[in-house]
Amino acid sequence: MDDLTPAAGHTPPAQLMEAPGTLQKALAVNLHPAQYGSIVEIGAGQETARYFFRAGGAAGTVAKTMSAYDMTFSDAIYGRAPGGRYVSLARLQRMLEHEYGLLIERLEGRRDRETTFFAYAATVAAQGYKHRAECHGWLGLRLQLVPGGPSNDIVLHVRMLDEDARAQQEALGILGVNLIYGAFNRAATPEKLIDSLADDLSGGASAGSDRIEVDMIQFSGPAFAACENRLLNLHLIRSWLTRAVMFDPDGHVVQPGEALRRKDVLAVRSNFRPVTRRHEDMIRAGVGAFAAQAGSDSDDILPVAEMTMATVMDDGDQIDNADFLARVDTLTALGYHVLVSDYLRYFRLRAFLRRYTQGRIGIVARLDNLRDIFNPGFYADLEGGILEAFGRLFCDKTIMFVYPGRAADGRLITADDFVPSPDVQHIYRHLHEGGRIVALPGFNEGVLDIDWRKVLPAVREDAPGWALQVPPVVAELIRNRGLFGFPAQKAG
Repeated sequence: MDDLTPAAGHTPPAQLMEAPGTLQKALAVNLHPAQYGSIVEIGAGQETARYFFRAGGAAGTVAKTMSAYDMTFSDAIYGRAPGGRYVSLARLQRMLEHEYGLLIERLEGRRDRETTFFAYAATVAAQGYKHRAECHGWLGLRLQLVPGGPSNDIVLHVRMLDEDARAQQEALGILGVNLIYGAFNRAATPEKLIDSLADDLSGGASAGSDRIEVDMIQFSGPAFAACENRLLNLHLIRSWLTRAVMFDPDGHVVQPGEALRRKDVLAVRSNFRPVTRRHEDMIRAGVGAFAAQAGSDSDDILPVAEMTMATVMDDGDQIDNADFLARVDTLTALGYHVLVSDYLRYFRLRAFLRRYTQGRIGIVARLDNLRDIFNPGFYADLEGGILEAFGRLFCDKTIMFVYPGRAADGRLITADDFVPSPDVQHIYRHLHEGGRIVALPGFNEGVLDIDWRKVLPAVREDAPGWALQVPPVVAELIRNRGLFGFPAQKAG
C-alpha cells in the first residue's frame, strides 16, 4: 500500500486525497483503525507526538507518549546507558525493546485482532542553551506489518543542520512522522520509503533535505528479509539525504561517527574494481608511513578504502548492484572499512573525516591523482580557486602520501620528482617542503604496474595470471562467487 486508502467506515477529509503533507500523514495514521503504538522521544521535546495530536484523532493511534529527560528516570526505565552514552544506537535499541514489549504485554489480545502495533523512539542531542556541539540523534521504529505478526525494525542516524533549536525540533517531528507513515505505507518499496523521509524538509524542489542528513539506515525483520542494507544506504546518497555511507570489516552498515570516533584515519581512494595487490600495497605502505610520522603503532590507525559515487555509477548514471557489492565484499574481506562518498575533491573528504574525529588525518593519493589535484581548472567554481582548496585540505596538518607512478619511458616518479604546471609550482614546493605532501616510502615496486583496468577484463576471461595480481583472499572470492563477471561456468 502506497496511498491514503481510507479504512473501512472512514471517510478522510478532502486534503488527504492530495499529496500528503506532514499533518495529512499524521492524520492518515490516526484514522487507520489498525495502527496503534507508543512514541517516546528524548532530547528535543515530543515533536513527533505533537504532530499526531495536532492532526486530530490521535486517540486512535497513540497508546502512550513519554520523554524521560532526567538521566535517573531514563536509567530506571531503560537501564543504565551503555558507556554513559545516551545518544547511541545501543540506547535506542533498549528504548524500542522496552516500549514495544510493554505494548504487546499490556494490549495484545485486548484490542481489535487486526491491530498492528508500533513503537517509535528517538534519542537526540539537539541545540540547547548549553549544548553547542554537533546535533545528531538515533531514531527507530519497531512495528508489525501483519496483525499478530513478528516485529520489524527501521533504525536511522541523523544530523540536524538547522542552527536554531526550534527549527531542529520541528525537523525531527516531521522526520518522525515521515518514518512512521512511510513504514506502514511503503514497506514493500524501501527506496521509496527512504525518498519520502525528506518530505516537507527541503528548502527547494530538489530531492533530499537541507535540514536533516540521514547518514545510516538499517532495515531488519521478516518483512525486510530481502533487503540489502548496503544498497539501501547507497540510495541515501542517491536521494541526497547524505553525502557518504560506511561499512565495517564485517560488511555491515555503520554510522561514520561510530567507526571514526577518536581514530587516526588514513583514507585511500580508488575504484577497487577489483582490489589489487597494488591497492593493498598502497594501504600497507600508507599505514606504515603514517604511524612512523607520529611515532605510534600502526594498530592505532584506521585505514579506510574510499570510493566516490562517480566510480560506482556507470556512464548512464546507473549502479551495477552486483559490481558494487563485489567491491565492498572484497575490501571488507581484507579487513578494511569502506567509505562511499559523493566528495569528488579531496578537501571535502578531509572535512567529512574531521567532522567525526579529532585524530590525525592522512590521505594516500596516486601520482595521477596529484596531477588532477594541482590542476587549477579543477577549482574554477571556488571563489578562492586552488588556494582556497588547499587551505581547506591542509588546514589541520593533514598529510597526503603520494604513491609513485611511472613516466612514459618507464622511469619511476615520486612526489619528490613531480613537477606541476609552472603557475602552481610555488604552491607545490611550499606544501612538499613543509611536509604536507610526502613521497610514500616503503612501497613494493614489484606491484607498482598492476592496473585494475587490465585485471578486470582478465578476470572476466579467466585469463592466465590474473589471480597473481590480486590478494589471495580476493582471488578466492572471485572464483567461488563469480564476482566481477568471472565466468559463471567456472565459479563455485
